[in-house]
Parts: sequence; structure tokens; C-alpha cells
Amino acid sequence: MSTQLTSRGPYPKGIKRRQQIVEAAARVFAQYGYNNGSLRQIASEVGVSAPTLVSYFGQKEALLIAVWDYWSEQSAVLSAGYSGLAYFEWLPRLMEYHTAHRGFIELFLTLATEASDPGHPARDFMVNRYEKAVEEMSGHLREALAKGEVLPLSDSEIESEVRGVIALLDGDEIQWLLNPEIDLVRLVSTHLNVVLARWTGQPERSSPPAAR
Repeated sequence: MSTQLTSRGPYPKGIKRRQQIVEAAARVFAQYGYNNGSLRQIASEVGVSAPTLVSYFGQKEALLIAVWDYWSEQSAVLSAGYSGLAYFEWLPRLMEYHTAHRGFIELFLTLATEASDPGHPARDFMVNRYEKAVEEMSGHLREALAKGEVLPLSDSEIESEVRGVIALLDGDEIQWLLNPEIDLVRLVSTHLNVVLARWTGQPERSSPPAAR
């Protein structure tokens, strides 16, 4: 579900202000968590009043959805044109984007942990987001299977494999957040190469050189 623009309409100034609010919300939620990050803090980041912020988004939950709509749109643009096995080969390049947008990754992984509480307001949202990720990746792996790019896999094996890839990405990103000196792109590439070799029955590919 996407939040809608308010009665201000889709004017350039309003769109720009809305994006500023979304980006500020991502920073605040990443730093303080969803529960502790307040609308007042977000408004202060942007330089507007809390009532002005509410006029754009209403409730805090709607702002969270707007943050992830924005993130999803950016990710979709980056992944356009990649399908089947090529989608998984592309994932290290997604990590390049993530390293340049640390706040979004902090927000996502923080929320994923907080939402383990059944009473957390973002619980359903995060559960659905992971399920959508599983569905999307499963579609790409099934396409790779149909093209003969990978060895035979059953439906249950496909689901297990893509959940493993998601765990790989989240785990490597957590380690990078704790130690920014880690070369996230290289780390993900190395781990994915093991997965791709198993899927294809081909030798492991070399990882890109370490970032300088």
C-alpha cells in the first residue's frame, strides 16, 4: 500500500518536501528505532512543524510505509532488466547501493528485530515484506530453472534456497554495520559465489577485488 499525497497536490515543492520528510524519517528511525523515533524529531530534521508533517502523512505508520515505498522504488529501478540467475549475480551491485544508503539498511534491520514482538506496530508490515522478498526471489530462481541455468530444484528447495540467500544478505549487512571496514560487496560476492556454484554445478567464480 502506498501513501497518497495530501490536498497540497503533486506540486514540485510539495513533492520535494515529501521526499525530504521520508529521508529524514529513515534517518530518525534508523538511529532511534521505530518505537522511539518521534514525529517531532523527524519534523525537526526537516525544519517543519509536527502539524505540517502530519498534514503530509497523517499517522506514524503511514510514514513508515512511505519510507519503504521510496526504498522499494529505488531498488526496483536498480534491478530492472535482471531476471533468472542474472538477478542473483546482480545482488552484489545492490550492496554497492546499500553502502551508500546506510540509514535505510539500519532502519530495515532494526525494524526486523523489533518486529519480532507480536505487538509491534510494524509486525505485519515486516512479515509481509519478507514474504514478498521470498516470492520475488523464488520467481527468479524458478525462471533460472526453466531456462536450464540451474540444477533441478523442488518447490520446497527453492523456498529454502532463497530464504538462505536473504539470511546471507542480512547477516553480511549486520556485520558491515558493526564494522564498516568490512568490504560488504566483496563479502556478499564471495558467499553468493558458493551458492551459485551449488545451484549450477559449476566451479566457484572469483570475487571482485577488495575495495580500496
